[in-house]
Amino acid sequence: MKKTGIAAALAAGLLIGVVAASHAKLPAAPAKSDAEKSAAAEKAAAAKAKESELNSKAHDKAVANYRKNKGIADPKPSAASKSGKK
Repeated sequence: MKKTGIAAALAAGLLIGVVAASHAKLPAAPAKSDAEKSAAAEKAAAAKAKESELNSKAHDKAVANYRKNKGIADPKPSAASKSGKK
């Protein structure tokens, strides 16, 4: 009986501690300088460009795979565009 009471008191204390810790307010993050903001923007732009390039490559690969498996020939330029005349 005594051990159960101790275990219950420890569990209740632990639960109260967890609830109190989850409601604690963290200090505000320091403000970013203009240099840090511009560096972050450049990094984001570079990441976006790289992701766009990889997405384009994956799209081209998927289209080539589809055409290969479906037996669709690649579109060939017409004779008018080959001659260079208008």
